Amino acid sequence: MDLKRLNTETLSAQLNQWLPQLRWQIGRLGTPGKIGIGLLVVSGIYFFSAVAPQETMLQQLKERAETLQIQAQKPTTGDAEVGKKMTGDQALQAFYDFFPMIDSSPFWIRELVRIAKKHNVELSSSEYRLINEQDARLARYEMVLPIRGSYAQIRAFIADALESVPAIAISAIAIKRDVVSSDRLELRLEINLFLNK
Repeated sequence: MDLKRLNTETLSAQLNQWLPQLRWQIGRLGTPGKIGIGLLVVSGIYFFSAVAPQETMLQQLKERAETLQIQAQKPTTGDAEVGKKMTGDQALQAFYDFFPMIDSSPFWIRELVRIAKKHNVELSSSEYRLINEQDARLARYEMVLPIRGSYAQIRAFIADALESVPAIAISAIAIKRDVVSSDRLELRLEINLFLNK
C-alpha cells in the first residue's frame, strides 16, 4: 500500500514539474502554432476514427476477393464439361440460350414498367413491334418508349433497365426539353429486346 502511494506521489510531483514547462512552451507557439497543434490532434482523431477502420475493411475485402478467385479457378467435381473446350456449335448454342424465350416478352415489358415506376419516370403510349425474320435464330421486339423525367431519373432508369434486362439494346435516343431552365426532359427511347425463338 505504501509503495502504491509512493508511486502516485512521485507521478504527481513529476506532473507538477512538467505542467508549467508545457504551458510555457504552448505560450511560445503563438496562435499559428496552437492552430497547427489543433490540426494535428484533429487529423489524428480523424485517422483513427475514419481511415483506420476503412483500411481494415479494405483488407477484409481483398481477402474475400482472393478467396473468391481461388474458388472460381477450382473446377467443380460434378461438372463433366469443366476443362473441356466448347466446339463452335456448343458455343453458338450457349450464346442463343442466353436470350429469353419469345413467349417471355410480356414479363420483360412489365419489368421495364416496374423499373420506370421505381425511378419515378413517366412512360406514355409506348409502341411495340415484333420482328420475326424467317432465317434468323433471334426475334427482335422493337419498343419505342416516350419517357419524361429529370436527367438523373432517366439516367438511373436506363442504367437499371440495362442491368435488369440484359437482352435489351438501346438503338436510338432523342432528347427534348421545352424550356432551357426546366429540369424535366422528354425522351424518345428506342429499345430492341432480343428473344430466342
